[in-house]
Amino acid sequence: MINLITPINSLGYGVAGYNLFKNLLAEYRTTALYPIGKPEFIDSDIETGLKNRDDMTIKPCVKIWHQNDLFQFVGHGEHIGFPIFELDEFSEEEKLSLSHCDKIFVCSEWAKSIILDQMIGHFFDDGRVHVVPLGVDTDVFQPFISNRPKTIFFNCGKWEKRKGHDILLECFNLAFEHNDDVELWMMCENPFIGNQNQAWADLYKNSPLGSKIRIIPRQASHKDVYTIMRQSDCGVFPARAEGWNLELLEMMACGKKVITTNYSAHTEFCNQDNSLLINVDNLEQAQDGIFFSGEYGRWAELSESPKEQLVQHMRSVHREKQETGSLYNPDGIETAKKFSWQNSTKELVNGL
Repeated sequence: MINLITPINSLGYGVAGYNLFKNLLAEYRTTALYPIGKPEFIDSDIETGLKNRDDMTIKPCVKIWHQNDLFQFVGHGEHIGFPIFELDEFSEEEKLSLSHCDKIFVCSEWAKSIILDQMIGHFFDDGRVHVVPLGVDTDVFQPFISNRPKTIFFNCGKWEKRKGHDILLECFNLAFEHNDDVELWMMCENPFIGNQNQAWADLYKNSPLGSKIRIIPRQASHKDVYTIMRQSDCGVFPARAEGWNLELLEMMACGKKVITTNYSAHTEFCNQDNSLLINVDNLEQAQDGIFFSGEYGRWAELSESPKEQLVQHMRSVHREKQETGSLYNPDGIETAKKFSWQNSTKELVNGL
């Protein structure tokens, strides 16, 4: 039925690729898997996918990977790129790479609008771009109400400026005092920045409210992640831009309050009913000195107004916890049910 090229690991592309592959294989036992890099683990499904490989078959090939590396596919069927990107503009190299695809899958309407705008000279129209929303494993991430008196805010995502980790630290210290019964848990180890992981951790721990901040190491499995998530009250994700935001959707599935920016791909599932939104007035060139050079592409400008909104949202969450004793997000739970990996797989097949 399909050749699937994807990494298999615990990072964004790897999580998306494995879950889509697993559900494809459940429906179509001839699904072939071509891992990018060495898989972090091997199970019976992966073994079956590896055995199904046959380059000469006329099957569509979907490659779940970065937009600058969609030149090579396998098989003689349609070549379909599935990039997960965060910015509103592509480099010339990325445009060239995308132009090698017969179709492009993206995970949000926001991303589709970027493709149609940026690829207008490459004959990409609405029929060649299909939205395949990503999902959440609700068998693992289940609703749980924490009744402890302390309000625990949680962030899960690789340390980087794009994720708004600089703004989160500033606003947490502005929002609360030492006598407020709050904590901020950060599970943000980034495998791509080496010693800078410790620099970020030190920045947080040495801040005025550092005694209220807990740095949590990267977890081995989604079940381990859930064990931590379920103890928290609110996910706080002030990202400048996101390609999807799996962790935010997982927090919704757990029934947790969420705070996030009202911009980029996660607006596919975040709204005023299920999220505390941080509205942004302007975009700015994306630059962090590591992953984004500032030469092309913009993200949300987190100026004084967005920072003040974040402070007020965190204070209101804490106030509600103190007044009611627990927090719950029923609209978030219902949203997460709609974004299952089974539904994601159906949309992928519909786009073939």
